[in-house]
Amino acid sequence: MILQERIQIMSELGRYMAGNDPEWLAVRERAGRENTWFIPRFVDAAIRAIVEDMLDPGLLEKWTSGYHLPAENPIPQRVGIVMAGNIPLVGFFDLLCVFISGHRAVIKPSTKDQRLILHLLQQLERIDARTVDCITVAERLQGCDAYIATGSNQTGRYFDQYFGKYPHIIRRNRTSVAILNGEESRQELEALAADMQTYFGLGCRNVTQVYVPAGYDFKPLLEALKTYEFVMDLPAYKHNFDYHLTLLIMRNQFYMSNDSVVLTEHASPFSPVSQIHYQYYEPGSSPLPSLQKDENIQCIVGVGGLAAGNAQRPSLFDYADGVDTLQFLTQLSRS
Repeated sequence: MILQERIQIMSELGRYMAGNDPEWLAVRERAGRENTWFIPRFVDAAIRAIVEDMLDPGLLEKWTSGYHLPAENPIPQRVGIVMAGNIPLVGFFDLLCVFISGHRAVIKPSTKDQRLILHLLQQLERIDARTVDCITVAERLQGCDAYIATGSNQTGRYFDQYFGKYPHIIRRNRTSVAILNGEESRQELEALAADMQTYFGLGCRNVTQVYVPAGYDFKPLLEALKTYEFVMDLPAYKHNFDYHLTLLIMRNQFYMSNDSVVLTEHASPFSPVSQIHYQYYEPGSSPLPSLQKDENIQCIVGVGGLAAGNAQRPSLFDYADGVDTLQFLTQLSRS
C-alpha cells in the first residue's frame, strides 16, 4: 500500500464520518450510553474536528509533503499505541500518524472509548481490506518495535518501565491556560468558554486556568460561560459542581459562580471538573514566558497564544506535548 493509497483511504473514512449512515449514528448513540460523558454534542464536535482538520485530502497532502515520506515504507515497524479515553476519539490522531507513515499499528483502546474506535477500524476494512494487515487490536502490547502511550502521571511511570527500552513517546497529564487582558469582545469570551467547557473540561487542551490583569471584571466571562449551562444536565458533572462548591464554602474560600461553573483563585493550572482557576498579573508584566516553559501546559490561549476557540481544533501539525509524532515514526524507518 503506497502513501497516496493511504491518504485516499483516510479521506474516504473522513467522508464516512461526516455522513449520517444509520450504523454510524447508532454507534455514536451507543458510545454515549456506555460512557455518559460522551454526550452527542461533544461526540459530534470531536468527529467534526477530525473530519475538517485532519482527514481533508488537501490537508493530508500538505501535511505529509513536509516529511518526504517514501511512496512505500521500506522497513515497516510494529508500533504499539496505548490510547486515552478522556474525550471522544482522542487516540485517533496517533493511529492516523502510524497508518500514514506506513507502519503497522497495534492498538489498545481505552475501555472508555472503545465503541467509536473499533467501529472506525471496521469501516477502514470495508474501504480497503488491506487495512487489516496495517492495524490490529490487542489487549496486551507485546513484541512491538516502538510505542506511543498516553495516560496519567501515574500510568506514565508504568509506561516508562515497560516501554522505556524501546523507541517511545510517553505522554502524561497536561492542561491548558488562557491569558486575558480585559479587552476581549463578547465573541472572544464565548469562544474561550468553548475552550473551557467542551468535553466538560476533561481534555488536555481544555483551558482550566486563566491569567487576568489586576482589577479584572469577571462578569462578562461568567456570562459567556452560561452558553454551557447544559453541562449541569449530566449528573456526574453536577455532582462535581456541588462537591467542589461545598468544599469552597466550608473553607470560607472566595469564589464566583454562574451556577454551572465556579471560578476561584488558585496557583495550580489543574482544576477539578466544573471549576476554573485564575491568577492575577500586574500591568506591564506577562505570565507568557514562564508558561511557555511549563511542562504541565499543553497550549496557551489568548494574549501571545492561540486565538480563543481554537484549543479544541488542533491541526495536523499541532502535536501533543510538542513532540512531532510523524517525525518520530519517520525516523523509525531510517534507523
